[in-house]
Amino acid sequence: MLPAKKILLLYITVLSGHHRAAMAIEKAIKSLSPDSQICSINSFNYTNPILERIINRTYSGIIKRTPEVWEYLYDNPKVVKNTQRFKEMMHRFNSPKMKALIEDFSPDVIACTQAFPCGMVADYKNTNKSRIPLIGILTDFYPHSYWVYESVDRYVVSSEEARQRLLVNGVAPHKISIYGVPIDLSFKEQPDTAAVLDRLQLSYDRRTILIMGGSEGLGPIKNIVASLDRIRADIQMIVVTGRNIRLHNYLRRRTDRFRHPVRALGYVENINELMSISDLIVTKPGGLTVSESLAKNLPIIIINPIPGQEAKNTQFLVNNQVALKAENDEALAVIVDNLCSMPSKLQMMKQAAAAIGKPDSAINAAKMMLEL
Repeated sequence: MLPAKKILLLYITVLSGHHRAAMAIEKAIKSLSPDSQICSINSFNYTNPILERIINRTYSGIIKRTPEVWEYLYDNPKVVKNTQRFKEMMHRFNSPKMKALIEDFSPDVIACTQAFPCGMVADYKNTNKSRIPLIGILTDFYPHSYWVYESVDRYVVSSEEARQRLLVNGVAPHKISIYGVPIDLSFKEQPDTAAVLDRLQLSYDRRTILIMGGSEGLGPIKNIVASLDRIRADIQMIVVTGRNIRLHNYLRRRTDRFRHPVRALGYVENINELMSISDLIVTKPGGLTVSESLAKNLPIIIINPIPGQEAKNTQFLVNNQVALKAENDEALAVIVDNLCSMPSKLQMMKQAAAAIGKPDSAINAAKMMLEL
């Protein structure tokens, strides 16, 4: 066992990959050092709950209605420069609460899974001459400029490409560790796939396609299911609808009308098991979902990536030959049909995923925090 420490974990938004990464790290710390004290905080809600709601609604509105606006704003050097004063003002405004939190808990280490709290703590360290180690833990495959602060002591990134991006932005090499996006320890386990298939009343002999739209069940999932249901390959589908009750009910009502077996599941805690029995995943390329897929050596078909971080994730995955991007529902159906008849191509994608997947990501990040 490693020595006990007090660790402050900061994320934003409960229904997010940032939060899931923080939970994975907390679980890993407890497995290595059960006596460690961990304080995990939704920092935006803690410092400014009203502004959190406004920003979340604004972001959701832009993504749904005018995604090209977000594409322009994301990591644009002009925007980064022009918003510098606003960012500094926000940090000053939120500083008293953050200062009180840090001084009350008195952590040995602070780790942030999102850039906004990382910036707040970086400013706190500068203002108060603090020497508390600060770790930035990136949950996407492309680090943007809002992560870069001189007073961040260590960065955890997903790949050599991410490391090179930070180096270009002036981060010292010794500060960067390529551990991967922290995912739950369960993704290291291999469940009894026969038992999972039996429980879901699915066949051992069909290709299993896992379809996900995040915790909110977003994206054109109805169209995806309809398109895949028309293909010739012998498939079965698992559709995780998350908290999208309307979508869940829609699919459940139509179960008997599909040519291929379809299992509609709501919000689930056993994604590890579902990935373990699947041959392909069709998903938006969020950093956590993608990292979980890579840890399970699962080939990825990407559809409808959000401009900005998800577009950058897509580029990384396609370049590393673990994913294919479908431009629309019809193209998706063709890709899946072809892959199901090309086991050698599927095997190649699985091997590529195994080469870059990092199932030990949370454990390695936790070790670093406990050994600092």
